[in-house]
Amino acid sequence: MTQAPALPFSKIRLARGLAFLSGEMPFSEDGSIPDGIAAQTALVLQRIGATLGAVGLGLDDVVQVAVHLVDGADFAAFNAEYRKHFNDPLPVRTTVVASLLAPGARLEVTVTAAQRD
Repeated sequence: MTQAPALPFSKIRLARGLAFLSGEMPFSEDGSIPDGIAAQTALVLQRIGATLGAVGLGLDDVVQVAVHLVDGADFAAFNAEYRKHFNDPLPVRTTVVASLLAPGARLEVTVTAAQRD
């Protein structure tokens, strides 16, 4: 028997050659959140990569990224970690400061990826 999702949205949807992912936050397997923006960024991008991998895609297939940071002061450290996970050509990106995330989470990231021809 399939269990209904805890929240009313899909984690990933495929449509017309695109993969749309819901926002990903830095929750570890045990529900904890690592300290610091670099560790949280790495975990979020690792989780996004795993979700994409389940449908035969990866971070190299990402064409668009939307980032919500809790603190604008994290921008430089976020960028440094983010750059380690993407190759050229880089996805287009929007980054905003948003204060309403889960307690302890410093960011939320959502992506759109293009399925390969």
